[in-house]
Parts: sequence; structure tokens; C-alpha cells
Amino acid sequence: MSTALKQITADEFFLWAEGKEGRWELHDGVTVMMSPERLLHVRTKARVSFALEDAVRRAKLPCEVFVDGVSVRIDAEAIFVPDATVVCGPRRPDDAIVIADPVIVVEVLSPSTASIDHGRKLSGYFSLPSVQHYLILDPERRVVVHHKRGAGEAIETRVLTNGFAKLDPPGVAVAVEAMFPQTTD
Repeated sequence: MSTALKQITADEFFLWAEGKEGRWELHDGVTVMMSPERLLHVRTKARVSFALEDAVRRAKLPCEVFVDGVSVRIDAEAIFVPDATVVCGPRRPDDAIVIADPVIVVEVLSPSTASIDHGRKLSGYFSLPSVQHYLILDPERRVVVHHKRGAGEAIETRVLTNGFAKLDPPGVAVAVEAMFPQTTD
């Protein structure tokens, strides 16, 4: 009996996933069920989405912020579901399930996903020409790792514990503390 996992393409993934219980991603052709989320993860995901939405609104940009659930197709064998996504330009159709051109993607670290978020997802997101910023939020340490597309093929990285994440393009700044839930000290 073979223990090899059946690989599928990104196109096959959407047909396969429709109606399935749980949340799924496709990593190198293999379906991966996403782990249940702790409340800290959910709260952080909500806070960063609100902070991005507020920044986009204040800047009066033609951008939309999506929290969870929207797929980003990386290539023929990878589909990721970021915790938050910012897209700019014309409004996407209500029945869309894939965002082809995100400008900002956000992942909130979980103990089980840290190596993937810092590895495969980092290279995957930046393989898309539209991605300008990839934010990895560590809710335990209240740290934002801001990866930004630089000149040529360079990816510039800043580690932020306070101040602002300057996200240009599209032209917004988001306070680090606004991306995390308030502490209960």
C-alpha cells in the first residue's frame, strides 16, 4: 500500500474543496487542512483587518481589505488563504473566490504554521508581481515582520515593535499597536 499523497492542480483544488468541511490550502499540489484558530489569532486577524481598512479609508484609496477566506493562487500547485489581503483597483465580483493581484498580504503566526509563513509563503507571495508587502504578525510577542518588495529582486525586511508600518504602494501607514488586540494588564 502506497503512502504517497495524491497531488492535484490549483484548478482541481477548487472543485475538490467545494463543499468540504474546514478551511484548506494547496501546498505544492497537496491539500492541507488549516488548523483550528486560537482566540488570540482570531482577535489579531480582526484587528489588523480593521487597521488596514481604516488606513485605506483615511487615504481615500480605491482598495478593499479582505479578512480570511479569500484564496490567492500562487502557481499551478499552490493556493494560500492569507489572514488578510488588500487589493486595489476596480471592485472584484461578489462571486470571486480568488484574488489574482493582492498588493498586501498578512499572515498571523500560529505555532503550527511559523515555518511555512516565513518560508514557502514568503517566496510564494513575492512570486506574484502585484505583491508589494507581506506582513507576518506574531501576536504572542506583538511583533510585525514587514517584508517589502525592493529594487530588482530584493526583498527588504523590517522588524517592527512600535511606530508605523509604511505600506507604499498603495500609500498607507498603519500603527503597529493598532494591528494587535488590546492587552488586559
